[in-house]
Amino acid sequence: MTFQEQILQGIPQVLPQPKPYEADINHAPKRKEILTNEEKILALKNALRYFEPQHHAELIPEFKAELETYGRIYMYRLRPDYRMYARPISEYPGKSEQAKAIMLMIQNNLDYAVAQHPHELITYGGNGAVFQNWAQYLLTMQYLAQMTDGQTLVMYSGHPMGLFPSHKEAPRVVVTNGMVIPNYSKPDDWEKMNALGVSQYGQMTAGSYMYIGPQGIVHGTTITVLNGFRKIKKSPKGGLFVTSGLGGMSGAQPKAGNIAGCVTVCAEVNPKITHIRHSQGWINEVIDNIDHLVPRVKTALANSEVVSIAYLGNVVDVWERFDQENLHIDLGSDQTSLHNPWAGGYYPMGYSFEESNEMMANNPEKFKEEVQKTLRRHAAAINKHTAKGTYFFDYGNAFLLESSRAGADVMNDHPTLGREFKYPSYVQDIMGPMCFDYGFGPFRWVCASGKPEDLAKTDQIACDVLEEMMKTAPEEIQQQMADNIQWIKGAQENKLVVGSQARILYADAEGRIKIAEAFNQAIARGEIGYVILGRDHHDVSGTDSPYRETSNIYDGSRFTADMAIHNVIGDSFRGATWVSIHNGGGVGWGEVINGGFGMVLDGTKEASRRLESMLFWDVNNGISRRSWARNEGAIFAIKRAMATQPLLKVTIPNVVDDGLLDF
Repeated sequence: MTFQEQILQGIPQVLPQPKPYEADINHAPKRKEILTNEEKILALKNALRYFEPQHHAELIPEFKAELETYGRIYMYRLRPDYRMYARPISEYPGKSEQAKAIMLMIQNNLDYAVAQHPHELITYGGNGAVFQNWAQYLLTMQYLAQMTDGQTLVMYSGHPMGLFPSHKEAPRVVVTNGMVIPNYSKPDDWEKMNALGVSQYGQMTAGSYMYIGPQGIVHGTTITVLNGFRKIKKSPKGGLFVTSGLGGMSGAQPKAGNIAGCVTVCAEVNPKITHIRHSQGWINEVIDNIDHLVPRVKTALANSEVVSIAYLGNVVDVWERFDQENLHIDLGSDQTSLHNPWAGGYYPMGYSFEESNEMMANNPEKFKEEVQKTLRRHAAAINKHTAKGTYFFDYGNAFLLESSRAGADVMNDHPTLGREFKYPSYVQDIMGPMCFDYGFGPFRWVCASGKPEDLAKTDQIACDVLEEMMKTAPEEIQQQMADNIQWIKGAQENKLVVGSQARILYADAEGRIKIAEAFNQAIARGEIGYVILGRDHHDVSGTDSPYRETSNIYDGSRFTADMAIHNVIGDSFRGATWVSIHNGGGVGWGEVINGGFGMVLDGTKEASRRLESMLFWDVNNGISRRSWARNEGAIFAIKRAMATQPLLKVTIPNVVDDGLLDF
């Protein structure tokens, strides 16, 4: 069968033969035993819903074995034989070009070069899933291939509910992931619902089909590192940045350190992912001996090298040894997946990677105890460095949250906020006031043709637009504009593409609209193929997350989630091709609500109208909320937006003289 024929058949009538377990693939760790016997039966019933009754007797023992061996039913035998990657849009079967674009993005999320655990349909973060099982993938691709522009596909935590009549202006796909009742949003609730096959953790861009590999966060990490050095009034050249994590999102850190121009040490315990990042060019060197790491870093600092070094081992070893050696760390952070601390997101000291995985599955209470012990040591070592002048920031991965739960010394008394973390979130100190409040966030595009030359053309178009905007940009956003122009000019030479021909660029609403319109005009002229617009959920207005995206909201509303819900509703009727809303993300299940979108540009006047309407709302929704929280940058930005758009009328807060409240 051809690729197109396989897509159109969906779940095959004749079951394929079981597939061998491929040990050389980076697999998800076994999930802990959490279902009762009755619930295991329910999980099997739920899985068998996808198959005709004549197949049930054959599949029951197989699915039962998967559940017992891996803690989930992945339906490995249904994994397609064709190569998984983002093909040119013309190679997908279908009746809707928009639906074909979504198929392209789904396959990009599951590309072996992109996905963290491709056979388990997990893109990044240890549990950020595109689907729960391979039946869902096959059925979804079939639906997309059958869809017309008068239908909408409804996705229910990885499950394709079906095609519903709608209209041309409606989203082609509406996605929800993990949207459970708040009182049932604890980590074990996710474990149970996911094992039952009724809910999944979509992370941010995994379950919304907008992941573009580590590049997706490189730009934001570069801005963070650059502004971190600006904050401590030091040049990155000859400076040292220490962090950990080389998985999906965290893999961006060494590349960002190189672009910023410092020495980066990034620890990782997983040998496979470490060597993948090294082979992809995202890390310069790999060292697995702390005795070799110390002199190498001293040499790099003495020579002001621009180099990224992966330490294959536990990051606590690095913090503790560098303290003993009095080796000064300028910037410190952590980007392990601590939103997922008990299922592979963070590993304890004193155990090998394999020993930890075995303990995680078979002795979860012991594993939790060891992780929390390590977190206490981790925080204690960081505290020693910050006492000597290190600037440490939480990278929004729940490091401080889980450390506090482990009893680590990471809390301070704040005069107005009460008990708070002693270290700021990077959004509190850097990205929030410097970028998000002004509307700058991670705008993305993917060239649907799959041609590198199309990506090069879009880079140049974006650069031209930004340089023209820079001529009249107000002083308040000159630095942001300059950083973005520098980024896009170096995008090609930094070899950021992994998977689809994609780019990320921090831009405000004006920049996003002008760049998108320039793309659409280039498509209309036949200069480039279709372009798929999107963004990270980690943005100005897509996400309500009190310890990350909205951590610099100080009016008491940072635990509310109205903004994210407003965002996805507004995008859906302003022209998005698909929209998504998730519970959970980089900081954990029950800790964040986040939404995203995708939009296909096809060179038409309708696309121009949709992009202007939707992108304006997508950004200014968040700026208005940040303005109402009395954030100075956001007040400036929303007033500027109202001056350019007479139909925009936003309530501006009145600021009280603090002296009147001194009682």
